[in-house]
Amino acid sequence: MKESMASERETFDCRDIFASTLEEMAAEDPRICAVVNDAVGSTKLGGFRRRFPERFVNVGIAEQNMVGASAGLASGGMIPFCCGASCFLTARAMEQVKVDLGYARNNVKLCGMSSGLAYGELGPTHHSIEDLAWTRVIPNLSVIVPADPVETRSALLWAREHDGPVFLRLSRMPVPRLFPEDHRFIPGQAPVLREGGDLTIFVNGVLVVRALQAAERLSQRGMEARVVNMSSITPLDREAVLRAARETGAILTVEEASIYGGLGGAVCEIVAEEHPVRVRRMGVPGVFAPTGSEAFLLKHFGLTAEGIETAAVDLLRSRRAP
Repeated sequence: MKESMASERETFDCRDIFASTLEEMAAEDPRICAVVNDAVGSTKLGGFRRRFPERFVNVGIAEQNMVGASAGLASGGMIPFCCGASCFLTARAMEQVKVDLGYARNNVKLCGMSSGLAYGELGPTHHSIEDLAWTRVIPNLSVIVPADPVETRSALLWAREHDGPVFLRLSRMPVPRLFPEDHRFIPGQAPVLREGGDLTIFVNGVLVVRALQAAERLSQRGMEARVVNMSSITPLDREAVLRAARETGAILTVEEASIYGGLGGAVCEIVAEEHPVRVRRMGVPGVFAPTGSEAFLLKHFGLTAEGIETAAVDLLRSRRAP
């Protein structure tokens, strides 16, 4: 990937490509349906409802019923895309996700919209910083965090063909296009977006572009960071983590989520068991995030290009300290 791609000016709301791709898939496959929790606007599914009213189910503000109904539809041969704000879809319906999807292996695609800190001013009740930790521990559930509109589309196309439950974590924060149009999402494979030998940054979602910008800033200071897009949380690219540990000796994880249990936790588990090196986790450090705009919250937790750069420098200094 060319470094200049990280600084493209045009940005996209990945929910738009999600909605258009879902409509495209539904036009090709009559088994595809959408199930929502009275969130037609925020899921961007107004067009789907108009085109396929017989395959659009609005259960109202009832997330447990939404997941249960989706499991029933899957049992009947449909491929339901169960869509709602990630904070409510996961927090309110985890028993149904565990039992009706993970345990029963029903072919339901959970689409957690406006994830992470994207709801900003609506405060801690709407921040979805625990969803990766919760979903990652459910057996048989694939957990995917796309980085841009191209990867969002590719992950959706993969999810359609995958026979089993999937959790797609989608933000409303605008991001630039990072991948070429022919990019193919492959579960369990983490593409290297930038090579470097001093440390490795594992990152996903809306923070990928910020990590790439941080790597450019580090390079100007004589430090070369490898940037790896870990969009596939489950399954995880275990070998990519081990290569990073062996070849760079320091790892920084960056996620728009709690540092406990998500990407950072997954990487630390592998490193601790197989190749111990110094790791620093960036994200929300075990607190409720304050109320404020998206930009304010990212800056508050250091999840900016400047913040990632500072954390990387501190990590390298601590590794070199006697």
